[in-house]
Amino acid sequence: MGSSDGDATPQLYQNVVVMRHGDRLDNFVPLWAASAPRPWDPPLVEDGKVRAFGTGEKFRKQLGFPIHRVFVSPFLRCLQTAAEVVSALCAVANTSDDPNDLTSNGVVVDPSKIKVSIEYGLSEMLNSLAIRDNVAPKDGIFSFDINQCEAVFPAGTVDNTVEMVYKQLPKWQETVEDARARYVEVMKTLADKYPSENLLLVTHATVAYDASYLLSGEGVGSAVARCLKDVIVSEVEYCGYAVASRPIVFGENQSFTAGDFVGSSNGLVGISLVHVPDGPAQNST
Repeated sequence: MGSSDGDATPQLYQNVVVMRHGDRLDNFVPLWAASAPRPWDPPLVEDGKVRAFGTGEKFRKQLGFPIHRVFVSPFLRCLQTAAEVVSALCAVANTSDDPNDLTSNGVVVDPSKIKVSIEYGLSEMLNSLAIRDNVAPKDGIFSFDINQCEAVFPAGTVDNTVEMVYKQLPKWQETVEDARARYVEVMKTLADKYPSENLLLVTHATVAYDASYLLSGEGVGSAVARCLKDVIVSEVEYCGYAVASRPIVFGENQSFTAGDFVGSSNGLVGISLVHVPDGPAQNST
C-alpha cells in the first residue's frame, strides 16, 4: 500500500504490477521444440533468468512501494521468472547488493517477506494465435502438476491457502475477447481479495498480427488498456511491466471502497504503445 500526505486522513493506494515473463528458450533455440516433451511450455534461457532477477532488484530499489503477494501463470517461463523476481525481492540485507549475484543461485532469501501463488487465470492465451498448432497438445489439453510448479519458487514463499480465481485452465481455442476479459477479471478479483496489499502478476504478452487486428500484448496489454484510454500495446519486451494504482478507503468490518485503477506512461517499462484516439476499449468488462 501507499499513501499521500495531507492535513486530512492520508489517502491509501493499492498498487498492482503486471509483468511479462523473461526470455524464453524456444525463441533462441528454434529446434528445441522438436524434441521437447512439452514443446508448448519452454523454460527461460539463462539471460532470461538474469533479466528477471535484475527486474526484481529494480523493484526492490526503485518501485517506491513493497510487493506483498505474487500471482503467477503456471507456464514454466512465468514460474522461473517469478522465482527470480521473488528471490531478488526477498534477498537478505547482507547479500542483496552483491554485484556478483546475477540470478537467484546462491542468494539467501527471507521467505516471510512475500507470498506466492499460482493462478490459472493468468495463463497464456490458449489459442493458435499465441501457441502454434504444431506445438500445442493434439487433444487441446494443457496439464500442469501444481506441486511441481510450486517447487520452482523459493522455499517457504508459497501460500497454499489461496484459492485460484480460475479453478481450471481456459479451454483451447478461446477467443481473443474471452482472453482479454479473463485477464481483466483476474486482476480486479485478486485486487479486491487483497485490498490492503500490493500485488505482482507474472503473466504473458502475446503480440501478433491477425488478419483483422493487432493482438496487443495480452495479458499485460489488457491491464494497460484497462488503465490508459485510447491506446493499444504494440510491443512488450521480456520482463516489461505496467504499474497501476487505485485509491482505497477502508470502513468497518473489513469493508472497503475502491476507485478505478489508473496508470500512466511513467508506469510502463519495456512497453510500446500505439495511440488510437477515440478507439474502442480493448477489454470486455
